Amino acid sequence: DPRPRTVWLGHPEKRDQRYPRNVINNQKYNFFTFLPGVLFNQFKYFFNLYFLLLACSQFVVEMRLGALYTYWVPLGFVLAVTVIREATEEIRCYMRDKEVNSQIYSKLTARGTVVGVVLYTGRELRSVMNTSNPRSKIGLFDLEVNCLTKILFGALVVVSLVMVALQHFAGRWYLQIIRFLLLFSNIIPISLRVNLDMGKIVYSWVIRRDSKIPGTVVRSSTIPEQLGRISYLLTDKTGTLTQNEMVFKRLHLGTVAYGLDSMDEVQSHIFSIYTQQSQDPPALKGVTLATKVRKTMSSRVHEAVKAIALCHNVTPVYESNGVTDQAEAERHYEDSCRVYQASSPDEVALVQWTESVGLTLVGRDQSSMQLRTPGGQILNFTILQIFPFTYESKRMGIIVRDESTGEITFYMKGADVVMAGIVQYNDWLEEECGNMAREGLRVLVVAKKSLTEEQYQDFEARYVQAKLSVHDRSLKVATVIESLEMEMELLCLTGVEDQLQTDVRPTLETLRNAGIKVWMLTGDKLETATCTAKNAHLVTRTQDIHIFRLVTNRGEAHLELNAFRRKHDCALVISGDSLEVCLKYYEYEFMELACQCPAVVCCRCAPTQKAQIVRLLQERTGKLTCAVGDGGNDVSMIQEADCGVGVEGKEGKQASLAADFSITQFKHLGRLLMVHGRNSYKRSAALSQFVIHRSLCISTMQAVFSSVFYFASVPLYQGFLIIGYSTIYTMFPVFSLVLDKDVKSEVAMLYPELYKDLLKGRPLSYKTFLIWVLISIYQGSIIMYGALLLFESEFVHIVAISFTSLILTELLMVALTIQTWHWLMIVAELLSLSCYIASLVFLHEFIDVYFIATLSFLWKVTVITLVSCLPLYVLKYLRRRFSPPSYSKLTS
Repeated sequence: DPRPRTVWLGHPEKRDQRYPRNVINNQKYNFFTFLPGVLFNQFKYFFNLYFLLLACSQFVVEMRLGALYTYWVPLGFVLAVTVIREATEEIRCYMRDKEVNSQIYSKLTARGTVVGVVLYTGRELRSVMNTSNPRSKIGLFDLEVNCLTKILFGALVVVSLVMVALQHFAGRWYLQIIRFLLLFSNIIPISLRVNLDMGKIVYSWVIRRDSKIPGTVVRSSTIPEQLGRISYLLTDKTGTLTQNEMVFKRLHLGTVAYGLDSMDEVQSHIFSIYTQQSQDPPALKGVTLATKVRKTMSSRVHEAVKAIALCHNVTPVYESNGVTDQAEAERHYEDSCRVYQASSPDEVALVQWTESVGLTLVGRDQSSMQLRTPGGQILNFTILQIFPFTYESKRMGIIVRDESTGEITFYMKGADVVMAGIVQYNDWLEEECGNMAREGLRVLVVAKKSLTEEQYQDFEARYVQAKLSVHDRSLKVATVIESLEMEMELLCLTGVEDQLQTDVRPTLETLRNAGIKVWMLTGDKLETATCTAKNAHLVTRTQDIHIFRLVTNRGEAHLELNAFRRKHDCALVISGDSLEVCLKYYEYEFMELACQCPAVVCCRCAPTQKAQIVRLLQERTGKLTCAVGDGGNDVSMIQEADCGVGVEGKEGKQASLAADFSITQFKHLGRLLMVHGRNSYKRSAALSQFVIHRSLCISTMQAVFSSVFYFASVPLYQGFLIIGYSTIYTMFPVFSLVLDKDVKSEVAMLYPELYKDLLKGRPLSYKTFLIWVLISIYQGSIIMYGALLLFESEFVHIVAISFTSLILTELLMVALTIQTWHWLMIVAELLSLSCYIASLVFLHEFIDVYFIATLSFLWKVTVITLVSCLPLYVLKYLRRRFSPPSYSKLTS
């Protein structure tokens, strides 16, 4: 609710309300909400809640199946890993925020005393109010795994009911159901969550260590698999696709234009004006220049360059360069020690250009400005008024007095849309602005108006009066300024170019070939945005572009949508205003048509609009989105997307701090998605299915065991065997799947089509899940029936034969699944086997140690293991031979 605010200067005790702290904060939790928040995010998964209930049930004596530690230790370990990971990320985030906040503070205090009034701070800033709160993103992959665990839970209930039904629901059957649910609880593997979480940590570490994309930071290690399934990429333009480094390209005076190749002519005009002035007798100087009705070319060029050199908010700052100290450099206006500071890179580019043609800005403070001529003469100007640039006014103005002549001049520069109504009538402004924008230049219109002393005094009196008024102050001030902004003399147009970042074109082409649709959302004007889209090859040469006409009501939107519907395979360019109208009346139809376009460009887009587009894409298509940006105005879009990527750029670190991944250049995005995203997704898919297979195998064996022994709810393996099975005996080889890769990274970059395969979600689907379930049932049954058939006298022999066969089968299955061997994988296999053999000495209460040393044991285990694994090796060979996957053709 808007309320008036009273600011007490120098009397903080009179303040009647507290204001937010002026700090950047990107943390998801604070000290008090951290533990409850993390635990809530963990137990809202069906998966983890199930294990919590399972562990709690062991406190009830009738339900207890084994030692309490067999349930609580794994659950505690899983939660500890998650809490440590989240805490690490939060601490990192806190340190980054602290670093940025201290940088801002030191920048403010570096210049000595700070005098100013701050009205809005912290979360009340417009840029912060335009962004949403950071949320905990849950990956699509995690949701799919959660869905599979629900299916497994269904299977668990069915198996338990069948077991009790086969006992004809005798006695306290309801307790039996619970005991069977606990007995077969291995069907849902508790190690799945911790394996996947540790896998994510490994993927994040690999991304950070990749020397091909230096400076890349993973700020959210929970979603690296998302990078492997992006369908829509939404990118900002300035500073993301372009360098946000402006180069002055064009000066247009209406009858003549100067490009990069003819800047020496501008230089000679400026030189001739000042040498001519210094040769003229002083008395005649003013007369000769003023009385010329038709200005010479030199004079027109000079007027334009002088206006550009004076109308800005740039400050030259002098720094010590090792040879000259700061004070001396400032006194002598030392060129080598000077740097220009301004809020906009466009402004700096303009002032650097005037320096290159001979008119140099050498000094500036609150009330004056100094320019140096080619001859070394210093021109002094007093700043009488300055009207800063705003997004609403789209222009800036300055009133200066030339100290040598006493002339007062009002200079103004701004966007063509507003300046067209301010300057005197002319027939070239609109056409030339369009031409320059089509070349991808950012155009500014520069104008001036000479004021007499009386005119200025009259203006100043009205201006001061307006600034002191209590009601409608801003409106009155704007009205007074507008009284000056009439019939101004048009001096020139300036065109600066924001150059593309390196390798933007090949990166966009790679993304397009990978099946990713790219949308460019920018605040720039339509012509500039369209030109950049063509220049960056976002729109290919053969593609048509449909420029959506400006629509203001339902009828116009309907007609324009119908016209657009008739176009096929063409890129769409639309302005933010038209987009708003279309989304208001025809949201479904517009999104349906836009999603079919190979590329979309939205220009004049507000920050909240960018986030709205991301949200609509997610809702309408159900596909994964990735947003890339570099400035504070991209934060809401980055936080809304399934995957937010921040580019560290000229506009500060706000976007990169709020993002899930931070990169230093746009071109790194290609490798981040094609190599790391693809690998993360494929590895997690293989890992999750293998962990499920490992658990289903032992559950199948338990089911066979129980059914043979009259459906007794007695565990087959007890105590350490059951914990050791999913930890030290098989953990390392199974987890080593996070190092597996099907193709080299160079091949993945060369053939982005490989990425397209992942968009269908095939690595982890109901089909692959079913195949692994069948493999598990087959292997579990073979091992258990084999052990029951081949054992001779004692029950402990069944345990020894079946458990050893099970461990060997798991190790062989890992070897079968691996596509590219890594030395750590071989170490993991050998280490696990060694651990099992070494631990047999301590397992005498479960396994007969003397029986293991016999030949009888060895041949039985060998036969069972061969029968369980050999058919799968044969099937794999036949499949690779007759129906190879797409990537195998590239690796052979």
